[in-house]
Amino acid sequence: MSFLDFIEFNFISIIDIVLVAILMYQLYKLVRGTVAINIFIGLTTIYLLWKLVSAIHMELLSEILGQFIGVGVLILVIVFQQELRKFLIMIGKARLIKNNGFFKFNIGDEQEALDIETLCKSCQDFSKNKTGALIVITHADDLAFFSESGVEINAKITIPLLKSIFYKNSPLHDGAVIVRDNKVIAARCVLPVTNNTDFPSHLGMRHRAAAGISEDTDAVVIIVSEQSGEISFAKEGNLHNQCSIEKLEKLLRFEADKLNA
Repeated sequence: MSFLDFIEFNFISIIDIVLVAILMYQLYKLVRGTVAINIFIGLTTIYLLWKLVSAIHMELLSEILGQFIGVGVLILVIVFQQELRKFLIMIGKARLIKNNGFFKFNIGDEQEALDIETLCKSCQDFSKNKTGALIVITHADDLAFFSESGVEINAKITIPLLKSIFYKNSPLHDGAVIVRDNKVIAARCVLPVTNNTDFPSHLGMRHRAAAGISEDTDAVVIIVSEQSGEISFAKEGNLHNQCSIEKLEKLLRFEADKLNA
């Protein structure tokens, strides 16, 4: 009797394996680059071992591993709080497939075209004067939770407004500005920082916050370094550093076109 005789394998089994593989890959992407990756690999290995010994009817070992897996669900919830939250948000917004273009949602009213010229001109001035800035531009996520952590502005985005906010002696300059529908919704907002262990150590808290918010949401972020005047762009946890104004404009236009598509 061969090993395969213990396992019922049919077309439904193939679909089951493919769906589990997709699910595991999405979970892996969430924890990749964080301290949770080793725990994820360890628990996955134990689970696969449990299914293997169950299939070949090693009852004693299967019982022991089964008890561990039962408790392991609680361990997963505790250890992967942030990752599970991020995963559930992705499912709730259908981002697992929406970003790949399989289907799109109608997200309320049509949004006003992003004022790219104002953003680029402001960042150019910030770069020349080495004025630190952190500008978050929303897409589907309205970032209401993070807006409430700051000071409500709710004013049309203009160059003088952004300059007054990020002026180094302004009480609003320390934190992020959230932009939605060409309006500065709030300033001095507190953002989550990235937990990526591979994040470049020479970059400061503005860049970490930009990576963090872009990991957790579909927002894109513009960062201007106070030390060097360098302009960076963050999306999905990835940073584009040393952006020229031309490159920044190109990235923003790409995001605006995708949003309005």
